[in-house]
Amino acid sequence: MIWLGAYSPGALILPNASPTPAQMYAPRGVFMDDDWLVVADTGNHRLLIWRGCPTEDQQPADVVLGQPDFFSEGANAGGRGPERGLHLPTGVAIYNGKLFVADAWNHRVLVWNEVPQRSDTAPDYAVGQPNLSAVIENRGGGVSALGLYWPYGLAYLNGWFYVTDTGNRRVLVWRGLPEPDQAPEVIMGQDGPDRGLENRGTGVAANTFRWPHAVAGNSDIVYIADAGNHRILGWRGSPPEDRPAEVVIGQPDFSRAAEWPYGKQGPQALRFPYAIAVENDTLAVADTANNRVLLWPDLPQAGCFQAASAVLGQPDFEANGENRWQRVDRDTLCWPYGLHLHRGRLAIADSGNNRVMIWDIN
Repeated sequence: MIWLGAYSPGALILPNASPTPAQMYAPRGVFMDDDWLVVADTGNHRLLIWRGCPTEDQQPADVVLGQPDFFSEGANAGGRGPERGLHLPTGVAIYNGKLFVADAWNHRVLVWNEVPQRSDTAPDYAVGQPNLSAVIENRGGGVSALGLYWPYGLAYLNGWFYVTDTGNRRVLVWRGLPEPDQAPEVIMGQDGPDRGLENRGTGVAANTFRWPHAVAGNSDIVYIADAGNHRILGWRGSPPEDRPAEVVIGQPDFSRAAEWPYGKQGPQALRFPYAIAVENDTLAVADTANNRVLLWPDLPQAGCFQAASAVLGQPDFEANGENRWQRVDRDTLCWPYGLHLHRGRLAIADSGNNRVMIWDIN
């Protein structure tokens, strides 16, 4: 329906990525509701915010955060500092009127108590760091309950706030929205708050992560994209706890993490699934390295290796080329990296094409 970001000249080369109110560079996160569209313009180290859902292609954003203006770029506001800057932001969302962003390479989650109406507004506080000036992984020490290392994704489900602490190979969960220096109630994927081992140090299993990257779900089930193990794990019920998953998508069982042969994907295999979205009974998965988005109209709630029912970005379930190995078009994808579903509209951060696309999947 809508193409945000620059057009591709001749549809044969990457769109322009110079920072403007309407152009992006490798966006990796997107969120939309009735009032706002927010994009993590990752390569430009900033957030772009639209009031309401855009109605026209290339519509310029209304607000920019992380940079002093729409035409600046560079990590931490081009060197001005992390107090107003960002370093490769990814996951974004608005919950209870608050704006959250996973500021991944500053190893923190930033929070604005209200969605800013003016550009270059400083956040109110950070989770994962002692203050807005600190940006060292794990607060400069070892793994702990209060530190973060490359947090890429976040979600608020059933009164619980999830952060994928990707570099520490775990998922942290708070009851309610977290405040500064508040320890999580639950740590998933590790044997203790001071552990950060790949696959728990024991191997791929139903309770381990390699690169947990995104969270989505509803009142019945929570999915976590374990991108490094090429799978989606699912847990039924609430509250969250560190226990084995009941569902695995993308692998034939819980002990495997195979990257399937290039060109032989089908409707079941995944290669680096970096994003997931859920609305009602629909599950969308960004099968990033296969340059496609897979859809399940009925949420998988048990078992392994369940096949998707539809694919976006490719002509069929076997193809996986970047932009179909042809040209940048309205129905092609190149490394889709972020997803959000709202009222039957699917926003895709099409990172490799420097754009965000909004599809009607009703």
